[in-house]
Amino acid sequence: MKKGFLICFITILTVFYGFPQNNKGKRDVIVLLELKRQIDPIAKRATNKSFELAEKKGASAIIIDMNTPGGTLNDADSIHEKIINSKIPVYVLINPNAASAGALIALSCNKIYMTKAGRIGAATVVTGNAQELPDKYQSYMRAMMRASAELRGRNPEIAEKMVGIPVKEGDSFATKVLTLTRSEAEKLGYCDGRAETLDEVLTQEGFTNYKIEEVHYTIIDKIINFLINPVIQGFLILIIIAGIYYELQTPGVGFPLAAAITAAVLYFAPLYLEQLAASWEILVFILGVGLMILEIFVLPGFGIAGISGIVLMLTGLILSMVDNVYFDFKFTAADEVVRALLVVMSSFIISVIVIFATGGQMIRSKPFQRLVLQSALEKPDFRESESKEERASLSGMKGITITPMRPSGKIQIGENVYNALTEGEYLKKNTSVVVVNDFGNKIIVRECSEA
Repeated sequence: MKKGFLICFITILTVFYGFPQNNKGKRDVIVLLELKRQIDPIAKRATNKSFELAEKKGASAIIIDMNTPGGTLNDADSIHEKIINSKIPVYVLINPNAASAGALIALSCNKIYMTKAGRIGAATVVTGNAQELPDKYQSYMRAMMRASAELRGRNPEIAEKMVGIPVKEGDSFATKVLTLTRSEAEKLGYCDGRAETLDEVLTQEGFTNYKIEEVHYTIIDKIINFLINPVIQGFLILIIIAGIYYELQTPGVGFPLAAAITAAVLYFAPLYLEQLAASWEILVFILGVGLMILEIFVLPGFGIAGISGIVLMLTGLILSMVDNVYFDFKFTAADEVVRALLVVMSSFIISVIVIFATGGQMIRSKPFQRLVLQSALEKPDFRESESKEERASLSGMKGITITPMRPSGKIQIGENVYNALTEGEYLKKNTSVVVVNDFGNKIIVRECSEA
């Protein structure tokens, strides 16, 4: 009896625990990351979000569908670090290009698959104008490529040749850069398999029951991706600079200041969220604006405070676009710094041109005046509301400025005080002026030799 019971008990245990469980209903989660664009902050963002999704879903693998001509070294390095530190295996399908920064990312992956037209290599570090950078940048890139190759058990010398090796040709040296086709990559151990689709890659990796998931961008994500576009950043810088200028030239608080603040928020917020713009870099920009205001409203002329303000404003804008730690650019690619300089400086120059070309006319225009909250004067001093019919024209009359004109301010003619505009020039307080045009609700003056 006891023996029969023991046999039955063992049989039950064998049935329930001795054989593999039926996992037919369980599907592997595979996270798809598409890198079908230049490697830039948007690509880095997509990578970070894809890895977060993979960890959240307990993914069995991450697969990269790659077709890129390259991009910024800093963003590529960030993606490369994300891949090599990942506990989840990462596979890449080169479909068909993994050039430059793309080659570094591909070498970081656990397995490399290529389509029949696939190509990998040409990883020389260049500027935005395709000019080769000095050898110290190439040396850094070669080291990263070698390290990635060694980590995945590949020949590091091949990876180094993708960046370029100086070869003597006659009396000069030429850089020989390696790019591999699929068949060449297979022979050299740089391609682990052939595939034309993602499904073929996953089948070769042993996945038969799986579902592919990818990041679905929210409206906020799309807005951030839009705002970190260099063209949009340049446009925002133009609005910031022009807005600050026009606000300082008009009495009261109005549309120019609101536009400048809005543009500054749209410029700095996505960079801050992307951990590019640090708090101190934003404070540098704010300090620059403060020095500009101090120079215009407190200090006479335009000197150290004004120049320092402009320098600090531009410095804050540039540093916010560049990944650095308190001016340490050790791991920042030169092309990234050049790009930031070009965006900020070109926007600044365009702003200056626009201001000097249209500044006076814009400030005096009726639409602009409606957008500005004009400062109120005490009733005894106020003359602007009087229509032209209620007083004689002031054209040709002489007076004196009782506030600085930048180019708006107040003048006194006889015992009366008026709001007025210059023709665009700045005038100091107590400067003799003559009225050149009187439009009833707007008085235009210029400097004259005597009151």
